[in-house]
Amino acid sequence: MKKRTKWFLTLALMLTVVTGCQTSDDEEVTADESTAEQGKNNDSDMGTNEQDDVIEIEFWHAMGGGLGDTLEALISDYNASQSDYHITPEYQGSYEELLTQFRTVGGTDTAPGLIQMFEVGTKYMIESDYIIPVQEWIDRDNYDITQLEENILSYYMVDDQLYSMPFNSSTPALFYNKEMFEEVGLDPENPPSTFSEVAEAAELLTNDDTYGFSMLGHGWFFEQLISTQGADYVDEENGRGGDANEALFGGEEGLRAFEWLANMNDSEVFNYYGRDWDDLRAAFQTENVAMYMDSSAGTKEMVDNASFEVGVAYMPHADEVERHGVVIGGASVWMGSGISDEQQEAAWDFMKWFNEPEVQAEWHVNTGYFSTNPAAYEEAIVHEEHEKYPQLTVPIAQLQDTIPSSATQGALITVFPESREQVVTSLEALYQGTSPEEALQQAVEGTNRAIDVAKRASE
Repeated sequence: MKKRTKWFLTLALMLTVVTGCQTSDDEEVTADESTAEQGKNNDSDMGTNEQDDVIEIEFWHAMGGGLGDTLEALISDYNASQSDYHITPEYQGSYEELLTQFRTVGGTDTAPGLIQMFEVGTKYMIESDYIIPVQEWIDRDNYDITQLEENILSYYMVDDQLYSMPFNSSTPALFYNKEMFEEVGLDPENPPSTFSEVAEAAELLTNDDTYGFSMLGHGWFFEQLISTQGADYVDEENGRGGDANEALFGGEEGLRAFEWLANMNDSEVFNYYGRDWDDLRAAFQTENVAMYMDSSAGTKEMVDNASFEVGVAYMPHADEVERHGVVIGGASVWMGSGISDEQQEAAWDFMKWFNEPEVQAEWHVNTGYFSTNPAAYEEAIVHEEHEKYPQLTVPIAQLQDTIPSSATQGALITVFPESREQVVTSLEALYQGTSPEEALQQAVEGTNRAIDVAKRASE
């Protein structure tokens, strides 16, 4: 029998990491040297733009590395497309670091005009008074938001108002090794779709060198296992009908997810590789894991880097319920308050431009993120990309098959990062032998404490 990598779990339990979706996208990325150099060049451009009376807008973002390069190239295209406005991208680090930075300057003269913010920062941004709801400009401009993807828009809609423009959006999906499926007699074109089917496939796929299944130490995936059962994460209609008072994920839906993971862990067909996205992806690429869940934004890169054929499927759901669907992750772009009406118009112009089908087609092809405008999928470059990477179409279909509800719309709580930390810590305790009931209750109690602390602080 193979030795389990418990040493990594022990190390992970010693760490305190507040995670944010990402990858992102939902994962955190760091800037490379080219991104930093681009920032210097942008700084030097500002004086020229001011001298020419071009309206300058700073855009704070959290996209480093290759994603940062892609974003800056796209912004350069926008700047070249017209002569009235100039967008200056400024990398601020991870999503959490960007949020911390914005908190220090929000509402001041030094605050940026455009801010990228991860989805779990939505409630904070709405309540901060540091932003201008984009609904104001939608109404002023009679902008037709029905052209945008409904199941992406829904996350950022609160009380029928759109507060920010969708930007980089992704969902989780099940990734699997098609060749391993064939070797053990599983149909690679008919991947498992329920908890029990995943567990059964994992048992067949596990051998001395390979674990059948794994899941990253990130609260985002647990949230999806709740939403796909049609259950709310917190009360008050998932925090959308009022301020949430308590976590609801400790019910039968959360227990099903914890028991599913615990049973596979106890049967040694599951292995935990920690909280780092790259560690789990490496385990899949080296065939130490046959199935795992990842962000849809990582699809193209995984297909390119794997030495085997990669399959992509919908997120698994509990056997007791019909599939309800997934909640989007990623980030949106907000308009900062305190800027002039002319600057607001400049920021709004960029937001509209970014959501045009031709632009979204380029964005989807180059990053793997969903197109916020479904018309982009009809562009020739997207058809060519999907022919080369048919796996990209699976998450799109999963998103569009999602049943709209408060569960799949996503929860709104100011302490979402803290709640995610509680969930991951509880899952790590589960893998170390804590019962599913006790581990789940720890996550619920930790989330409720965070909600209570935040409420007292706001009084």
